[in-house]
Amino acid sequence: MSETTQRRQLTLGIFITIGLAIFIVGVLTIGGQHKAFTRSIQVKVIFEDVQGLQPGNNVWLSGMKIGTVRKVSFYKGALVEVVLSVEHQAQSHIHQDAMARVGTDGLVGNKIVVLTGGSDSLPVIADGGVVVAEHTATLQEMFGTLQGAGSDLRVITANFRVLSDQLLEGRGTLGKLLKDDSYADQLRATLARLQAASVSGDRMLANLEGFSERVQHAPGLVNELLEDTVIYGRLRAAAERLDEVTAKASMLADTLRVAGRGLNDPASPAGVLLHDQVTADQLQRTMKNLEVSSEELRVDLEALQHNFLLRGFFKKKKDN
Repeated sequence: MSETTQRRQLTLGIFITIGLAIFIVGVLTIGGQHKAFTRSIQVKVIFEDVQGLQPGNNVWLSGMKIGTVRKVSFYKGALVEVVLSVEHQAQSHIHQDAMARVGTDGLVGNKIVVLTGGSDSLPVIADGGVVVAEHTATLQEMFGTLQGAGSDLRVITANFRVLSDQLLEGRGTLGKLLKDDSYADQLRATLARLQAASVSGDRMLANLEGFSERVQHAPGLVNELLEDTVIYGRLRAAAERLDEVTAKASMLADTLRVAGRGLNDPASPAGVLLHDQVTADQLQRTMKNLEVSSEELRVDLEALQHNFLLRGFFKKKKDN
């Protein structure tokens, strides 16, 4: 074998060795980026719209890459089934109530699947488990919302234009306030009266607070009535007795009223004495007769005392 041939074979071997080294490094680098040699689990998500999601897109959890999209296919009509390959070490952070949505890596970047971990109180998701898809607004829905907002804004602008015209023309209360100085003067006067009333109210409240303070601490009838139950009981008993006296006075007044009606009645005995002149004259004569008879009886008794037949009897009675 010539020296030239040996040199060529050596050069070829060196190039082959360098190529194999570059190939191995590239495989390891690409596999490390895609985590092809990392133990993983599969998780399924059913989306209504994947918005251009493709196999190989990344899966994020809390801002960290935890896997890739393995498969995208139709599922029962217009739904789309997405199979995710998630690192085994991230499984402990994904629970059964976790949710998934389609997002974007950056402003105009590739599509990604964003997972939320769920509640720590629930078990972690199993290999082959299903994650519920979170509804996200599509561009059409957002454009529809913007169109509705634009329509509302046009209506508001038109109303504001009408309102500004009315204000400039001096129509309505606000317009008159802007155009008519008398309305502003009345409003200021009203506010001044309200302020004065507020000051008076504050002063009245201060007086009430002072009165309440004096009642609570100063000795007096009001304080004793509030705190001394004995005085309150006595006042209550006195009030009850006053009610009884008032009731009795009312009964007496009724009796006097009835008696007064009897005196005013000519048919009653007292009314006859007060109103019948004939009866009054007869009664007067009877009284005079009784007076005369009484005088005559006194004279007769005195004569009997001096009679010799009865003198001893009266003397003995007088001595006894």
